[in-house]
Amino acid sequence: MTALRPTRTPATVLASVALLLGGCAQQGGPVATLHPQATCATTNLALNRPSLSSSNETNTTLSGAAFDGNAATRWSSAFTDPQWLRVDLGSVQALCQVTLNWEAAAGKAFQIQVSNDASTWTTLYSTTTGAGGVQTIPVTGSGRYVRMYGTQRTTGYGYSLWEMTVNGVSSTTLPTSDTPNFGPNVKIYDPSVPAATIQADLDSAFNAWNRNAGAQFGAQRYTFLFKPGSYGRVWANVGFYTHVAGLGLNPDDVTISGAVNVDSGWNAGDETNATQNFWRSAENLAVIPEGGTNRWAVSQAAPMRRVHIRGNLTLGPSNMGNPTGYASGGYLADARVDGQVSSGSQQQWYTRDSSLGSWTGGVWNMVFSGVQGAPAQAFPNPPHTTLATTPVSREKPYLYIDASGKYRVFLPALRSASAGATWPNTPGTSLPLSQFYVARPSDSAATLNQALAQGLNLLFTPGVYHLNQTLNVTRANTVIYGLGFPTLIPDGGVNAMQTADVDGIRISGLLFDAGTVNSAALLTVGTAGSHVNHAANPTSVQDVFFRIGGAVAGKATTSLIVNSDHTLVDHIWAWRADHGTSPTGWTINTADTGLIVNGHSVLATGLFVEHYQKYEVIWNGQGGRTIFFQNEKPYDVPDQATWRSGANGYAAYKVADTVTTHEGWGMGVYSYFNVNPGVHVDRGFEVPSTPGVKFRDLLTVSLGNVGTIDHVINTTGPVAPQPGTNTAPSTVVSYP
Repeated sequence: MTALRPTRTPATVLASVALLLGGCAQQGGPVATLHPQATCATTNLALNRPSLSSSNETNTTLSGAAFDGNAATRWSSAFTDPQWLRVDLGSVQALCQVTLNWEAAAGKAFQIQVSNDASTWTTLYSTTTGAGGVQTIPVTGSGRYVRMYGTQRTTGYGYSLWEMTVNGVSSTTLPTSDTPNFGPNVKIYDPSVPAATIQADLDSAFNAWNRNAGAQFGAQRYTFLFKPGSYGRVWANVGFYTHVAGLGLNPDDVTISGAVNVDSGWNAGDETNATQNFWRSAENLAVIPEGGTNRWAVSQAAPMRRVHIRGNLTLGPSNMGNPTGYASGGYLADARVDGQVSSGSQQQWYTRDSSLGSWTGGVWNMVFSGVQGAPAQAFPNPPHTTLATTPVSREKPYLYIDASGKYRVFLPALRSASAGATWPNTPGTSLPLSQFYVARPSDSAATLNQALAQGLNLLFTPGVYHLNQTLNVTRANTVIYGLGFPTLIPDGGVNAMQTADVDGIRISGLLFDAGTVNSAALLTVGTAGSHVNHAANPTSVQDVFFRIGGAVAGKATTSLIVNSDHTLVDHIWAWRADHGTSPTGWTINTADTGLIVNGHSVLATGLFVEHYQKYEVIWNGQGGRTIFFQNEKPYDVPDQATWRSGANGYAAYKVADTVTTHEGWGMGVYSYFNVNPGVHVDRGFEVPSTPGVKFRDLLTVSLGNVGTIDHVINTTGPVAPQPGTNTAPSTVVSYP
């Protein structure tokens, strides 16, 4: 050792020993303020276990010195980057915490990684601001091998650790059941329940929030589940945060006579249209509509999936003849409509892998992929974009009850070049609910992470969940499933959820609501820089919604980051709020970007991203595809200079200059710069000019001619608004 090399004093070392003996104590700077899980066992799984390192500074600072329980001996590396230190726990262990007791030569940028074979590694923790000292790091995941992988040192010397300890999850396991109690916000019916009782429950939930100023951003959450059978007249008005679903294996196992209804006139302060009918859903049931037509006049984050409408379906509100009676955006998938679908005043809509009797109508942007009975390709007049098939699809998981009265979650299989509904007899597999932890809003993030580390899937029941640590999903094929718009709020600036770069994770039915301290991201899928082929079993993100502000002055730099190759992004709405019960504004609820895609061969079907302050979608991965994109630029741009220097604003959809292959169909960008109507944005779409980057059926429109979009894509396409018109779209049929 160099004589002048700094070291910590014996008093510091003794203090470190005391901390290490404390098991789950915490100490140190910013990293160490993360709260360890209360369920951690105190046993040091790494004590005196076999170890290995990338290098050793001397023959007296070998790897084993960091695992000998003696805080006066240490491992140190050569003076270069990267370096690593690993320990073999002897068997795969569910982990909850790693503690690093650094000597003065510490790691500034490093990762904690796990592996079952010492070859393929999964990152459980990463930092670029390590401060040295004793760092107690909560982790969620499992592995036989654990390593510290350092990429940047705090000094010119190497990496040096007095001790590295590893703690596992306590032997106390969380309870599961095939017949759980889903909590007070989930109502479950069978056909023996009188229709009047069901109607009273539905009316009670709806009427309490009808024309209520707090409804749109309230904490109310409801789920109404129907066991197999036929039900008498049930008129379900589906309000904010309400989820209506059947519990059959197929939609026709549950038949409701009446309606699953959404209309205008319910939202206080905006009662003349349906453009704010957000956050509600219906799935896995059949409806015999009273009067022959079911109404579903919704806008964003209001999916209708896996339904059988035994009649007609209208997507516009009952007052759509009124010039203000609009609806704006929606999603229908894996459905059958025996009669006609009428879009009415619906401004944009996406239908995927369904069967329709017929379709009529269209305002700006009606998109179909894999839809039997869809109208012919005709964009821009009428505005129908029609693809015969969907390139890749896998339907959202759903809850059902089997013949023995036990609950299961069905996992539909992957399809290629798909068309039409999957049912009856949807291909796939199912999991018993005993393989899920049924989460309640009272559960801590530590408990949820314990469930994940225990190898369980998560089923979130309706409610609002506060997270003081990131939920780490590291096991392949983990299912994260939400009932009734469960809302995850990260506290203290943590990222709400992140996954490892593994096969087949399914995340569905969640609302991520940014907290008041900025999070770097709300959901991150996969590991940055990792490119593993997941084509046979991709991760899917379905009916997952992101909100920046509205309920609180939320902040998050990016809402969704997709690093994993082949990920399916199937219906998301990422929304920076333009209104709410909490104040909103340019410097209040801040957010740069809704979606960043770094993975290759990622497919987005039904992509809604609105009001972010920079590029709203950034696509860095090769081979990406988007079918249907709906965007409104931020309303509240104060002026050109504040928004961006060197250019007029940011395009809504940016394909990185390095990308050589990318495709998009049926995509629209809208402006409404009401704070400063003089604001311009250069273009709606910004893409590299190369033959492999192709777009079809694009539009821009200035709502009420408020604000200007100078071109549709790059420098192609006319200005919006076009002179002498009002709210008329500018279109590009094909680019290049």
